[in-house]
Amino acid sequence: MLNIHNLSVSFGGEYLFEEISFRLNGGDRVGLIGKNGAGKSTLLKLLVKDMTYDSGTIAMEKDVRIGFLRQDIDFEQGRTVLEEAYQAFVEIKTLELKLDEINQQLVERTDYESDSYSQLIIDLNDVTEHYEILGGYNYQGETEKILQGLGFNREDFDKKTDTFSGGWRMRIELAKLLLQSNDVLLLDEPTNHLDIESIIWLENFLTNYTGAVVIVSHDKMFLDNVTNRTIEISLGRIYDYNKPYSKYLVLRNEMKQQQLNAQKNQEKEIQQAERLIEKFRAKSTKASMAQSLIKKLDKIERIEVDEDDNSVMSLRFPISITPGKVVTEIEGLSKSYGDNHVLKDINLLIERDSKTAFVGQNGQGKSTLAKIMVGELDHQGRVKLGHNVQIGYFAQNQAEYLDGNKTVLDTMIDAANENNRSKVRDILGSFLFRGDEVEKFVKVLSGGERNRLALAKMLLQPFNVLVMDEPTNHLDIKSKNVLKQALDNFEGTLILVSHDRDFLQGLTNKVYEFKDRRIKEYLGDIDYYLEQRKAQDFRAIEKKQKETVKKEKPAGKGNSFQDQKKLKSLKNKLSTVEASIADLEKEIAEIDHDLLMNYDETIAKANFFESYQNKKSDLEKQMKRWERLTLELENM
Repeated sequence: MLNIHNLSVSFGGEYLFEEISFRLNGGDRVGLIGKNGAGKSTLLKLLVKDMTYDSGTIAMEKDVRIGFLRQDIDFEQGRTVLEEAYQAFVEIKTLELKLDEINQQLVERTDYESDSYSQLIIDLNDVTEHYEILGGYNYQGETEKILQGLGFNREDFDKKTDTFSGGWRMRIELAKLLLQSNDVLLLDEPTNHLDIESIIWLENFLTNYTGAVVIVSHDKMFLDNVTNRTIEISLGRIYDYNKPYSKYLVLRNEMKQQQLNAQKNQEKEIQQAERLIEKFRAKSTKASMAQSLIKKLDKIERIEVDEDDNSVMSLRFPISITPGKVVTEIEGLSKSYGDNHVLKDINLLIERDSKTAFVGQNGQGKSTLAKIMVGELDHQGRVKLGHNVQIGYFAQNQAEYLDGNKTVLDTMIDAANENNRSKVRDILGSFLFRGDEVEKFVKVLSGGERNRLALAKMLLQPFNVLVMDEPTNHLDIKSKNVLKQALDNFEGTLILVSHDRDFLQGLTNKVYEFKDRRIKEYLGDIDYYLEQRKAQDFRAIEKKQKETVKKEKPAGKGNSFQDQKKLKSLKNKLSTVEASIADLEKEIAEIDHDLLMNYDETIAKANFFESYQNKKSDLEKQMKRWERLTLELENM
């Protein structure tokens, strides 16, 4: 599909990567990994020609279609969620307009024997066939299925896109991408705005995707579950192995160990040869042998060990003072945004030294409750902080609070006080801002660098309770590991809002699930929660079925017979409608064929056009009836 050969890109005279080569084939699901700033997003932009490269070639097969999930999206105002998602089907929507136009002309015109009318019939047949091949009769159902998989409810479909947050708009963009018939998918941080359930759905979708996929992600579990190949960009080179991320790391270490062993053996041989040269050089009889050894040494290709970029930030969250036993006490808390009721009658007690995770679908109130706890939002109900509680808060969009026109150093100095201002450069150094990098303006930093700066800025304030909302967004895998270790070692109270399963594993001992304006407690880690949710979902299905039966049950009588009778009746009706649709489609197809082969004879039949239009109308009615019966059957 795609062949990248000797590709080089430089900025300011320094190479981001130099002469890298690899090939993408159908079925490849590539995890593109590397530190922030290594060139991952740049490489994706090169593949879709958003940027130019210095040298090398990017060759692709004819008619290869590439879909790219960009981080910056721009929607047209006024469209609903469904209307925006339908933009994925440009060709189908164009054909729909063409079909409407042709059908309108067929209804209005009466020159049945003219050549132009005959051409309209031919055009109708051609456009209808093309429409069917492209999936014109299925795209609406497929769109709804993918939107629901990404977390949208049916009641969201008719809402305007501009009423949704940036994260939800990104989901619409992802839905459009998945609906297109692309041969290659390029996904830049696709899980950043997805909750755990949507991530699991996306994993299943991509695992069954037949084209090639290149994923830039720092979610180790997502990479392990989806990819079958890993390409790492490190210090301007690439390392390419047909293994998912974790297996790649093992293989990469084994390869490096082999290189080290081979290098040691070669070094011993070289030292032995050099000793012989020194020994033979002094003797005239052995001079020719010494020269021969020298020539042999010159021809040896020295074994080099792959260099690793092991620079990582150093992070430790010190506790300020010991707070009281109860950190936060919440009673009867409710929060609404206009008519949107997010939280209702929430009761919650957070105790000192607890490690708590907030999980659930986006929009269920996790970030809202975190903001209420730190005093950023008004609310109904009671929120009481405990004795000596000092909260450190990392917002989901923390990096957006940074002033782009300030330098990294000025950002820190302005946030510091007299006691820690002298430590600013040391703190920045531990977060990989060293030397001239502290003079960079915030606006030129990458997403990961801004997150690191926001974390560094947190350390300038004292706290003993840490509330973190999606802190891993844009952080590379090594930085995430450092952050996880620091949080694991944190001796204070931790409240963590995250969708990153790997990051949450082993980090918290209590999970609160946010759903339907309520919260539910799970006394265990994220693995326990996911395990319980699977079991709970099954029980919920059974419970719903029992409640439906109970609801329909007449007083004093069993209703299983009535249910079975109604179900059988619906299925019989559906079968009858499906048979009718098949017959009508066959009849219409035969008429279309007769029009093409014997136009004059066909239209000469009595009441031909009236009969033809009636069959089409009947087909449309039966299709609507089929949709209604199918929905009724699903609800049962």
